[in-house]
Amino acid sequence: MHRLTRAQFVGLLLVFASFCPPFAVGASRVQQRSPAPLSKAGWDALNAGRIQEAATAFDEALRVGPQTSSTLLGAAVVARLQGRTDDVRRLLVDALKLEPSFVSASLLLGNVLYQTGDLDGAIDTYQRALEFNPNHPQLAKQLAAWRKEAELHSGFRQTLGDHFTVMFEGPAEAELASRAVALLEADYWRIGTALSTYPIGITTVILYTREQFHDITRSPSWAGGAFDGRIRVPVQGALQNSAEFERVLAHEFTHALIQSVATRGVPTWLHEGLADCFDGSDARKKEQQLRQAETRIPLARLEGSFEGLTAKEASLAYAESALAVRRLLEDPGAPAIANLLTDIGRGLPFAEAFERNMLTSYAEFQKKHSEF
Repeated sequence: MHRLTRAQFVGLLLVFASFCPPFAVGASRVQQRSPAPLSKAGWDALNAGRIQEAATAFDEALRVGPQTSSTLLGAAVVARLQGRTDDVRRLLVDALKLEPSFVSASLLLGNVLYQTGDLDGAIDTYQRALEFNPNHPQLAKQLAAWRKEAELHSGFRQTLGDHFTVMFEGPAEAELASRAVALLEADYWRIGTALSTYPIGITTVILYTREQFHDITRSPSWAGGAFDGRIRVPVQGALQNSAEFERVLAHEFTHALIQSVATRGVPTWLHEGLADCFDGSDARKKEQQLRQAETRIPLARLEGSFEGLTAKEASLAYAESALAVRRLLEDPGAPAIANLLTDIGRGLPFAEAFERNMLTSYAEFQKKHSEF
């Protein structure tokens, strides 16, 4: 299961937009190339979904200077949407140097640090922000959750692979951790080769008891795993059901791989459908499930998170997603999907990226899918 934060991110974006500076209508040509109007143009383009236009405006605003915390934040949001994590961190750190109390920059920086595995850095960022904003509910709530997670993980052990670090609680899980490393290293090459994409850096995997997993992730009861920058898996009974353990690891690694290419903008049905296609699930069972279903779920309704669904609804949503993606893998194929993800990662709107790479419109594809 991929734990998306699209709603939270959109909420942050709306907050960020309130910081863009005023723009004087009728400004001269020279004034239009000054930092304030350029920053305003960047925020306008960002809110309208014109990511590359926003990037150009913010870059020019920073170049002509002087730099402002608002412009640095805007450039960081664009970099985040384009998957340029190192640039995001640099820009937000610079923004907080100019304005240490800038809570929007702190919120985004902490989120990015957490999603890239730097839990200590995320905690430090929110602690500093809370000193300036002691009554900020979002900071306080998230900081408490992160501290709880850090305390739990402080007693965990680690097994290392070439591309993965597996954390586990004690000797009883040591064998399982070693098996997880071996399975994930095989998945790295198998799935990466299929999509011509290999995540850069080390992916952290955490093995939990069932209770720890739901306490930390807040996932629905039907979730077999989660990915939120780290792969999180409950392990009770895993040695007795090795096939399911292998499936869950492959499923969550596929989410990690997708996010390494496109941090935002990938519909949930595409995320989950790809994960399903590469995790060894039985495609025939899912097709049979859909044929027997009383109703179908339009793909447009499967673009957002599945977390609020019941177990029965989630099962149908996963089957719908898997069928849709299997059709794309058959024609036009995995290379086209890899290019689609790359275009999304560069900030191209999904419908435009879909038509460019799938050689049909997203609307037409949805129509054909509904006629299955």
